[in-house]
Amino acid sequence: MQQTSELDAIDLRIVDLLQRQGRLTMTELGDRIGLSTSPCSQRVKRLERLGVITGYHARINPAAAGKALLVFVEITLAEKSEQIFKKVSDELEHMPEVLECHLVSGSFDYLVKVRLTGMTEYRHLLGSMLKRIPVPAQSNSYVVMEEVKESFVINLKHR
Repeated sequence: MQQTSELDAIDLRIVDLLQRQGRLTMTELGDRIGLSTSPCSQRVKRLERLGVITGYHARINPAAAGKALLVFVEITLAEKSEQIFKKVSDELEHMPEVLECHLVSGSFDYLVKVRLTGMTEYRHLLGSMLKRIPVPAQSNSYVVMEEVKESFVINLKHR
């Protein structure tokens, strides 16, 4: 994948605009960055090929989809090895309720973000999650009371 330091100013502007408004047409995007449609389209395709742009997504209102409960879970493994990390990662990756899963450094091993319908579903999910882990594990849960900010936009202007 291309590093942002290797992208020119036009590439960065394209990426910045598309991550904020992924439904821009190539004509609209070209107008905003000062290119005609064809060269703009070629740049976008190149950025996709390079893995800089990895997809386009609709952002869904979780409450409207019946998934208003947001929980972060810390998981601490009793044993650690490359093989155990791989097994745990594979298991968590295939749980549809898991939105994000990160192996982290610090006082616990995994930080997992889940969206659910309510606490009953969470209780079942936590039990299932801990059962799938191949070694004894502890968990700490943080139920979100208010979502202050959530953004998927990466700031590219201060490199």
